[in-house]
Amino acid sequence: MSSERSGAVTMRGNPLTLIGPELKVGDPAPDATLLGLDLAEASSVTAGKVRILSSIPSLDTPVCDSQTKRFNEEAAKMGDDVEVVTISADLPFGQKRWSTANATQAVTFLSDHRDMAFGTAYGVYVKELRLDARAIFVIDRQGRLAHVEYVKEIADHPDYDAALNAAKAAV
Repeated sequence: MSSERSGAVTMRGNPLTLIGPELKVGDPAPDATLLGLDLAEASSVTAGKVRILSSIPSLDTPVCDSQTKRFNEEAAKMGDDVEVVTISADLPFGQKRWSTANATQAVTFLSDHRDMAFGTAYGVYVKELRLDARAIFVIDRQGRLAHVEYVKEIADHPDYDAALNAAKAAV
């Protein structure tokens, strides 16, 4: 049974429970099976690449929309050594609709809707909402976490600069 962390995050000040471990910098990045926009299975970890995992509750909310657009802009500048992945419990069809409507080209979208494997492995599964919490994970080329941020208030933005700097340092 996965651990539960009561009050680990809030939404509009109301405490919520996260299921899964609280990961730390230096931990091996857990591998979780997600679904791509084409419904094919995909992994949360890519060997030999630096990866920014942007975990969000839903693309159809203002902060998630802004966060994904910001990482799309930044990813376009980072080159092939860094891959930015947006992960949510949105259906792949919804992710594809959002991606097309916003002309995103530098972000990979992966869906956790099927069994919340990512949320449970990375400790971002919000028990009360069956959504992934807002968090940023940077995985280095060796598959270890170089940066971890669990955003305490789900409606707040993450520290973009800290994540981007960690990714650049990991290259």
